[in-house]
Parts: sequence; C-alpha cells; structure tokens
Amino acid sequence: MNILEIIPSRERCAEAGWHAYDFILERPMDDDFIKSMRPLGSFLYMQMLKKPFFKIESEHYLLKGIRGDEFFRMAVHGDYLEELKNVENMILNG
Repeated sequence: MNILEIIPSRERCAEAGWHAYDFILERPMDDDFIKSMRPLGSFLYMQMLKKPFFKIESEHYLLKGIRGDEFFRMAVHGDYLEELKNVENMILNG
C-alpha cells in the first residue's frame, strides 16, 4: 500500500504532549492491509461491527482506523516523532 501523504490531523491532542497525523493512502483499507499492521504493537480489530475498526497501541504511539477508509490516524508522543517514519517504512516495506 502506498502512502500518498502524511498530514497533521484535524483531531487535536497536542496539549497533552501528543500529536496526531493522518496517513492518506492510495486506496481504501481492507482486511489484509489492516492485519498486515499487526507487528506494529498491541493489535485490536473489531471485524464484526457495522463499521469494522482497528486500534494498534505501542508505548509511544497509537494507530486507529476504519476498514474501507482511505486513511488512518496516528497519535505519537512529541518526544518520539521519529516513530512516524518507522511506521511509514514498515507499511511501505510491509
């Protein structure tokens, strides 16, 4: 899956030391793509819901998204912004 761009999210959380970014993707996320991100951290995927969503937690970041959307959100602690690049590389080289 290609990432078209990474943009600051409209969802604000910087006051708590966290910064949110939206990863804009080339196509909607499907089950295979979502499951491919499992190595990024503690993985929760609620497939049975009307709008299936996932959440991946790590010590320094959180990813979340909804199957069928063309983006997912990443919140990262301000001291660990390099994690943005690490996640991007994992997805591109996945």
